[in-house]
Amino acid sequence: MANSSDAAGPTRALVIANPASGSHSPELVRDVVELCAAHLSRAELHLTTARGDATAFVRRALERPDGAPDLVVTIGGDGTVREVVQGLDGAAGRRAALQVVPGGTGNSGYKMLWGDRPWTESLKAVLADSGPGGSARLRRLDLARLAETGNRVYLGACSGVIANALISAKDSPLRGRERYAKAFADSAKAYVPYPGRVVVDGRVVHEGPTVLANVGGGRYRGGRFLVLPDSLLDDGLLDVCVIGGGVAATEVPGLTLDAAHMSHPATVYARGRSITVERTDGERLPLEHDGEYQYAIGSSATFDVLPGALTAWAPTDPA
Repeated sequence: MANSSDAAGPTRALVIANPASGSHSPELVRDVVELCAAHLSRAELHLTTARGDATAFVRRALERPDGAPDLVVTIGGDGTVREVVQGLDGAAGRRAALQVVPGGTGNSGYKMLWGDRPWTESLKAVLADSGPGGSARLRRLDLARLAETGNRVYLGACSGVIANALISAKDSPLRGRERYAKAFADSAKAYVPYPGRVVVDGRVVHEGPTVLANVGGGRYRGGRFLVLPDSLLDDGLLDVCVIGGGVAATEVPGLTLDAAHMSHPATVYARGRSITVERTDGERLPLEHDGEYQYAIGSSATFDVLPGALTAWAPTDPA
């Protein structure tokens, strides 16, 4: 499917919901399923039960000889979206398009497509107004492949202080974006830059103390921090933003709220088809992608672009 506003609307939906996500509610799940059922010939619900369950269920659903969904609606945080994306990209059967309903902590995966529009508005556009001249269209989005694990990266990946914030967020009583913002600020107070190197298409663009290196993907992290302001979702390239030791970690949350970090001399911004982020002291790289901390990663991570690998619904007019 190409980027198009002329594509036919969906007919069968699979709704994937994560009960453990940051702002999950049974009422939200019920409303989404009822809305899909009111417009489509079929609306199926699956509640995830463990890590990796969403990926496996989506693949099985798409391999059905009859009645495979052509729309997969994800209710959950960025980690749940990543699992669904992994399933969509790896399915051997027919293709289906993604629609995200925000139900997590940061919900950056929703914001990068639909901005701050209410989820009811975006889902109704997909279900009832996605034909020629409608308000929703299909887009083919780039993904990244993390070479060390083979996993697909949807929203983006970040080493350093943003990765550490995910660990802090688990113990926070707050919900939604406030939870992530508080964890980001708290992690920054104790953060020590790691000795790092970033290589883009074989060229070293940064070497030295590293506060963060963000590869993507989506422009926002945590739903509000504009780390990759120049990133495009379908240009066949990955963006990388590196903030070096010349910026105190405590300044990063404030700077990235409005992309003020881009004018700082300690910031490097580049794009390419293959990006490697590494620690030069051989220690484990603090890394997350799509809201999931990567405990099994070693001292380096390489990301390769997968142009147009994901079909997703988006507004006809940019968010």
